[in-house]
Parts: sequence; C-alpha cells; structure tokens
Amino acid sequence: MKKVLITGSNGLLGQKLIYQLIGYPDYQVFATSRGKNRTLVKKRYEYIPLDITDEQEVQETFEYVQPDVVINAAAMTNVDACEDDKEGCWKLNVEAVQYLVSACEKYNSHLIHVSTDFIFDGKSGPYTEESEPNPLSYYGESKLAAEEIVKKSLCKWSIARTVLVYGVVDNMSRSNIVLWAKGALESGKPLTVVDDQFRTPTLAEDLAHGCILIAQKQAEGVYNITGDDYMCIIDLVKKVAQYYQLDENLVKAISSSSLNQKAARPPKTHLLLDKAKRELGYNPSSFEEGLSILDVQIYARQHEE
Repeated sequence: MKKVLITGSNGLLGQKLIYQLIGYPDYQVFATSRGKNRTLVKKRYEYIPLDITDEQEVQETFEYVQPDVVINAAAMTNVDACEDDKEGCWKLNVEAVQYLVSACEKYNSHLIHVSTDFIFDGKSGPYTEESEPNPLSYYGESKLAAEEIVKKSLCKWSIARTVLVYGVVDNMSRSNIVLWAKGALESGKPLTVVDDQFRTPTLAEDLAHGCILIAQKQAEGVYNITGDDYMCIIDLVKKVAQYYQLDENLVKAISSSSLNQKAARPPKTHLLLDKAKRELGYNPSSFEEGLSILDVQIYARQHEE
C-alpha cells in the first residue's frame, strides 16, 4: 500500500482528497491540518493535527508516516488578506513549502504541490505550463516563490496549477464564488459582479481527481488542473442564477478598478488543459455538470438526519 499524506485536509480540496482517496484500496491515507478534524467521515484514514509552518512538527509527522506521496493542499488563499498579513502569507505559502520539500527529500516522497493562476498577470493568456509568470499580488508572488522552491527540490515533484475552486464540504470555514452567489441571490440581494475578469472555474472534485491522477501515474512537472469552461465572472454568477432559477436581474456589472481591492487581480487567466488531458487522462466536468454535482451534495446535507 502507498502512504499518502494530505496537508490542509480541513479545507475544500483537502476534504475532497480524503473522500476520494479512501475509496482506493491501494492507498493508506493520512490527513493533516491545523486543529481538530472537520471532516465528518472519520474511518479508513488517520488524522494528525499538523501546523506545516512548524518545521519540527513537519519532521515528526514525516518520521511517523514516511509517506510515498504528499499532496500539499494547505495555503493562505485569501488574496486581500495576504496583502494585510504578508508575514503570515509568506510563512504558510513559502517557508512551510521549504519544510515539506526538505522532508520529502529525506523520505523520498513524491510532492504534489497545488499552485494558482495568480502567478500570471492575466494580460497575455491563454497560458500553458511553460508560460512566463508575472504575479500582480503578494499572494501570487508567494505562490510563485513556492513553485521555485519545489522546482529546485531533489525529490520527485509535481505542481498542479488551478483556478477559482468551488464546492461544498463539511464544516466549511470559507465560502467560494458559487456558494456566495447562490446564497446572495436566494436572499434577494442585488449583487455587483466584475465584468472584466475571466476564469475557468474548477469543481473541487475535479482538482482532487487531477492530483490523484498525478500520484497514480507518478507524473512529474507542472500540470494545469482546472475547469474547461472559460467565462467572465459576471456570466458565471448569471449561470448560477439560471441553474437555481433565481432572479438574474439582481446581478449588476462593475469594473475591477471601482472595487478598490487591496490586491490586484489578473484580468484573464485561461490555463490550457492539453497537457493534463494528454498525459493524465484528465477530463473535468462542465460548469453546468459541476453545479448539478454541487446541488446533489447541498440537498443531501440539508436532509441528513
């Protein structure tokens, strides 16, 4: 059995990885995150509290698990918060990655590190895995610095770059674009949504599956693992309104420049999936399929005893 260690297992991607990996009989799963385990299913894997910004804790956890594969799903991803807390951002997004790399080198583990479209400035896409990065925000800078650490490492490594991940999990600590739009529209609130940013929204299940495909195929290098539908964010929100039969007229356009956000966002981040489709057999859900998967999960949660 191969031992897989997940970091950030309480998050959206982390929980999806747990739920998918425990279905594989050839994987022994170790989930790690800060604090208590928030995932409702507690069987068929072991949970270990771990703060990856503590080098000693990382070393002790690796010594105990001795993982074959490590999937780093832990990161500070709130783009504006990263501008406010640069020290905290760097600690989790960069320094902790160095600790993981060092541990992976020691135990000969395959590191699968999750990165982001925000390493690009969004002015010259679409982007392949070889495109030149140019981050606009401190978050983007931190994720690019982490990629450089991973690329220079002596362990087997892979980087999975993703975009605007959405989904629903147990005891969520943060919302995401789809759940935010659905909740706001259901309450009848008018929404102002940017009409000058374009993304490929990614279902969390697809991203988890992409990471597992990398592990299964022992694929090395950089892979774009995103959704396949490229759309403007205002159109994304309108699609949510249409799917749930909510009032589309509540959605009003606004330009990014009028939002006064602390961190600049890249206007167009279209990551091409040709390599992941060809080498991994990666085949993401359409946005509409993603919404229907989400819908089933939300319904199930509302009707659990």
